[in-house]
Order: sequence, then C-alpha cells, then structure tokens
Amino acid sequence: MSPFRSCPTTGLQVHRTADQLIKANAIVATVALLVGGVAALLVLLTRWEAVLLLEAEMFYRMLTVHGMNMLIFFEMAVLYFASAVLLNCRVPAPSTGWIAFVLMVVGTLMVEWTMWTGRADVLFTSYVPLRAHPLFYLGVILFAVGALTVVGHFFAILVVARREKTYEGSVPLVTYGAITAAAIAAVTLLHGAIIYIPTFLWSLDMMNVDAQMYRLIWWGLGHSSQQINVAAMVSIWYLLGALTVGAVVLNEKVSRTAFVLYVLFISMASAHHLLVDPGMGPAWKVWNTSYFMYMAVLASMIHGFTVPAGTELGMRLRGATQGLFGWLKRAPWGDPGFSSLAFSIVVFGFVGGITGVTFGTEQINIIAHNTLRIPGHFHATVVSGTAMAFMGITYYVIPLIFRREIAFYRLAKIQPYLFAIGMLIFSMAMTFAGTFGVPRRHWDIGFSQALFQPGFSPTVNLIIGVMAVGGLIAIVGGAIYIVVTVVSVFFGRKMAADDSGLGATGRGLPPGITNPPRALKPEDKEALGPSGRLGPVPGTMVLVLIFLAAFILYYFVNWMLLSFLWEVG
Repeated sequence: MSPFRSCPTTGLQVHRTADQLIKANAIVATVALLVGGVAALLVLLTRWEAVLLLEAEMFYRMLTVHGMNMLIFFEMAVLYFASAVLLNCRVPAPSTGWIAFVLMVVGTLMVEWTMWTGRADVLFTSYVPLRAHPLFYLGVILFAVGALTVVGHFFAILVVARREKTYEGSVPLVTYGAITAAAIAAVTLLHGAIIYIPTFLWSLDMMNVDAQMYRLIWWGLGHSSQQINVAAMVSIWYLLGALTVGAVVLNEKVSRTAFVLYVLFISMASAHHLLVDPGMGPAWKVWNTSYFMYMAVLASMIHGFTVPAGTELGMRLRGATQGLFGWLKRAPWGDPGFSSLAFSIVVFGFVGGITGVTFGTEQINIIAHNTLRIPGHFHATVVSGTAMAFMGITYYVIPLIFRREIAFYRLAKIQPYLFAIGMLIFSMAMTFAGTFGVPRRHWDIGFSQALFQPGFSPTVNLIIGVMAVGGLIAIVGGAIYIVVTVVSVFFGRKMAADDSGLGATGRGLPPGITNPPRALKPEDKEALGPSGRLGPVPGTMVLVLIFLAAFILYYFVNWMLLSFLWEVG
C-alpha cells in the first residue's frame, strides 16, 4: 500500500503517518477541551454569587483543571497539517512523532491525576511557594519534551519537503505562519524547561527556588504559550478564508513580515504580568510593555486588516460588488467554518486586542491587573478568538482528514453563533465587572465570610448575572461542538474513498467542499486596479476605522479612570 493517499477534494498527497498523527492529536485535544469545559461550568457557577456552587478548595481545584486543559494538542495537529499535508511531504521519522505523542499523553495524565486528587491546587501559574505533588511538575516536563519534539519534527518535515522538492517556490503562507508558531513554541518550551526542572527538584526538597525568579521565567512560558495559539490562529484565518470564500492575500510580503514581527517581539508582552512586581525596575517594565510590545501589536493589526480585506476582495472578484458591505451579506454565513472565522476575528480584535494593549500599559495595569478585567481579556483572545478558529477548521478537517461527513450539521451551523455570542457577553461583562474592582482569583467575589465587606455597587450583582448567562450560552455552544465532533469522527457517515469528495449526497459537508470557491477568471481582472494591482477594499476600511475609534475611546477612558484614582486634574 502506498504511504500516501490522494485527497479527492484538494488533490493533496497526504502521508498516512501525518494523517494518523493529526487524528490522534485532534481526538486528544477534543477530550482535553471537554474536561476543561466541565471545569469551566463548575467555576462559572461558583463565580455566580447567586449559586456559589463549590467550596473554596474545590473551586481552586477546578480553576486549575480548567486552565491546564484548554487548547492543548490542537497546535500539534496544526503543525502536522501545515507541513506534511500542505507540502505533500512524507513524515521523515514516524516513530519520533508517536514517541512525542505518547510523552504528551503520559505527561497530561500525570498532571490530571495530581489535579483531580487534590495534589496540585496551584492554578495554571503554579506560583512558588505554592507547592504541588512532584508528579505535577514531572508531567508538565514530559508534556513539554513531547511538544518540543513535535516542533523539531515539524522543522525536519520542512527540510525533507525542500530536499525532495514536494512544492514549488516559497512555502504557503499558512505554513509560514505555522513556522512562526513553531519558533515561538521552541522559545516558550525552553522557558518551561528552565523553570520547571528546578521547581520539580524543589518539590522533592532538593533545592530552593526564588519566587521572583520563578515568576520572571515562568511567564516566558505562560504568556508566550498563548502566543503560539495566536500565530496558529492567524494561520488558520488565512486558511479558512481561502477554503470558505476563496479569499486572496493582498500582499504576501507584508503578511510574512507581520509573522516575523511575532517571532521577534510578541514574547516581550510577557512583561505585563510583572508590572506590579517590585523586583523589576521601571526602565525594564516601560521598555518591554511599550516599544517592543507595540511591534507585536502592529503585527496583529496587519493581520487584522489583511484577512478581512482578502476576504472582501475575494468576494468582490467573484461578483459580490454591491455597496460597502454587499460582500458580507453574500458571504456563506451558514458555513460554520466561515462564521467561526468572522467571529474569531471580531471578538479577538475588538474585545481581546483592544483590552490587551490597554491593560498591558504600565500605568493602566495597576488598576486592572488583579481584577476580573484580566480574565475578561484572555477569554476574549484565547477562549474566543483562538478556540473559534480551531473549531472552524475542525469542520473542514473532519471531512478532509477523517473522511467523515459532519453529524448534526444543522447544529454545527448554529454552534459558532452560540459560542461567539455567549463568549462576547461573558468576556465583556467580566471586563466591566473588573472596573468596579471585582477580584480576579478570589473564590467568593463578594467576600461574604470576610470580616470586612468591599462595598461593591449593587450594579455588580447584575453584571455578574449577565456574565453567568453569557458563560452558560457559550458552554452550550462548546458542548454542541464536542458532540458534533465526537459523533462525526466515530459514528459519522464515511465518505467513499473514490468519490469526488462530496460523499453520496453531500449532506453534512461545508459549502467550501461541496461548492468550493470558483477559480478566478480572466474577466475578473476588471475588478483590479491600475497595472493589475489588487482593487480597493472599502468595506474593510470602514470596519478598520470603527475599530480604531473604539480603540482610542477605550484607551482614553482608562486614562481618565486612572486620573480619578490619582486625583490628577
């Protein structure tokens, strides 16, 4: 049997080992997401004072479980897909891929055992001097070694693809973005090794670990690990745009340069977690949270423009030329891949991006850092933006890789709407509650059993109630995703090996597969500008101006709040 199979839909030559590794990582990622989602529900019902479901000990345990389970393994599947599949290349060392997978699974199970048995109630950050069972740290180390092995395997696949000339010219932009994610991952995982190995020895009473040094190095892992997700998410944006509407890339050099800016500067943003730490000087804090961080922000803004602009231009070149937003009106909103893409960009950019840059400013950070504003921010970025991109591409991975039709496709079509609306309400309400000083990590945000009362405005109870409702809606959307994915993969209707990619009837398949975006024709060039340059994107320009106006307004309001605190003016 040939080591490759031909994808009848895309024409790509898929190496069977890559096929299997993608499936294995995707399945474990879905299981981890389910575990993290259950913990999220329990945490939410405790945050909601009207319910206050868990006692303090179980709350912190579930909060640890929630943080440690979300979005792991997805990135590994993306790396294999963006290298071996997109480049029509073989996996050079199949055993290495499986060894890495086993290491990550074993490490995950060790961490899960310590968390669920109460041996690691230390939250995602696991700050020293909080101490977990040694197997917790050893499990993290094993997972990191496995993940670092996958990164090395990814680069080996690229070398093989270049030597064997399985593609022409430069690597595709999606693969280039995956290279960015892998480079950031290498730096991130090395930070993890530098700090978790001595912390493991500290848990065995074999050495001491300085708490400030732990925080400094750990955030090179903790924050940068989310930047791996960001780079992977942006790569998926470009891929989903092409699969769903035939989006074009306005300028590949600009997009690739933006990815390079991620590699050079995005990890610098880790410093904003240390802005209230006395061990770091003001010059270090200002430098890392302004000049360097702004270069990473520039990269995100470039992608935030080029992806929707490419989508608009792709639609206009294919006939959707009516008015400013006719291209949006005619977009395939019933395709869960496209709706996930659109909501991922909006929630990540308008909520997560604006709040992230604002809270990362040294002066503003002092009034935001230990409040619900911070989890409000990263639930808009990681949980909303990144997760939705991963969810969206799943609806294409299942038919293209697993060769199954999507089960419960009507539910799949509404799933992105439920998840996006719920997370938008949840993250915005959480951020708003933080402006009233609602604490970030305390089990009982009302301090009902404390000797003193914080004296929150009665409005806070309403905001927290709205937050809880939004969270419940999002959890329903997440549950639908889990059900659709599991049933599709294990019980979904098989697509015949020799069909056209549509199955017998084409039911339960995204429109990007059943009715792919047509290739551009010569007459489409009439929509191009002078000298064949890509035409204007007026709709995206309006959206960008709205974004900038919202950004400026929110930034100004936060400085105004800071002036009230400092009694300036």
